[in-house]
Amino acid sequence: PLVLMLTGVLVLAGLFSIIFFVSGVSHFQDPLFCEGRGTRSELSRSPAVFVVLSFTSVVDLIISLEEDGYISGFVEVYVREGEPHLRTAHGILICYWDGVIHYGLYLAMIAAIGRRKSYRNLGLFWLGSLMMSIVVFLLGNLIGKYSSDLSPAFLLNLPYVLIPIWAGLRLFQQPKALPSVSLTQVAEEQRKYLYQRPQDAGLVLLLLLTAAFTFFRGMVVLDCPADSCFEYIYQHEPYLRDPVAYPKVQMLIYMFYVLPFLCLCIYGLVLPGCSWLPDWSLVFAGAIAQAQFAHLGSSLHPRTPFPYQTPEDVWWSFLLTNVLYALGPQLLAYRCLRCPAFFLPATPASLQR
Repeated sequence: PLVLMLTGVLVLAGLFSIIFFVSGVSHFQDPLFCEGRGTRSELSRSPAVFVVLSFTSVVDLIISLEEDGYISGFVEVYVREGEPHLRTAHGILICYWDGVIHYGLYLAMIAAIGRRKSYRNLGLFWLGSLMMSIVVFLLGNLIGKYSSDLSPAFLLNLPYVLIPIWAGLRLFQQPKALPSVSLTQVAEEQRKYLYQRPQDAGLVLLLLLTAAFTFFRGMVVLDCPADSCFEYIYQHEPYLRDPVAYPKVQMLIYMFYVLPFLCLCIYGLVLPGCSWLPDWSLVFAGAIAQAQFAHLGSSLHPRTPFPYQTPEDVWWSFLLTNVLYALGPQLLAYRCLRCPAFFLPATPASLQR
């Protein structure tokens, strides 16, 4: 395991060195994000961090394909000796997400840099997705049944804790794209009550149901003695009892972090001028999309032990509730981006500035 960790460190260091010598020192003044200055040839070069993350995304895709039996002989030794937790259903699903969705986002953001276009919204969605993925993965490894099998290769995941923090600070510092709406349109939109905005009223209702379901599943994993909780964990989502601990960590994060944010989102849809909501709705949408993909897929994946797989007779209700759970944050982010006038600062001076 120590040799595998050192090999991983050397590979990443070598990749950084290649980028450094090819691009030159000047391109590392802002290695993750270009600010729109400099020559066109400079802006068309891929940022170093995106290149490295794209490399690890391809590695994750290879791991997931090999664990599902589509290919063989590439990373078997590394997974078996270095990170055996990647052989779980949750590990395979997050590798699929990283190798497909995150990789696509990296390519889209690199392309936007080359075309001198803003990629702030894509970056915020990626930020939420990566944060949720790495937090659940690390905490599940530390407290789950694989906690005694952690090797030095586990330390290769630690940079993924620091990168989202650094990237998030830079993303929120980037200027927002100003919407093409007049002060009159903003004032008219913000004078409407909730019942005059049927789409927002429906979205509030969906978020209320999502919040109630979040609280219920949080109580389930906290071993609530109620009959409904006992019936749910054994007959509807037995995956919540899986000793790998990923589903339990996921539900607790939902309960203690997602649930308060759902309440804030409802507040932002009721009262005008919550200018923070469009940005954070994108982060929220990315986090829930990744989490629900991993949770739903792991519940049905054959790598999950049979007693913890979702029973076939409740598949449709399980799929419907979890898809609707993931859909609410996506609709919220779409609504904030499509019609932002309701969320702009209420005072004309703030809007003009």
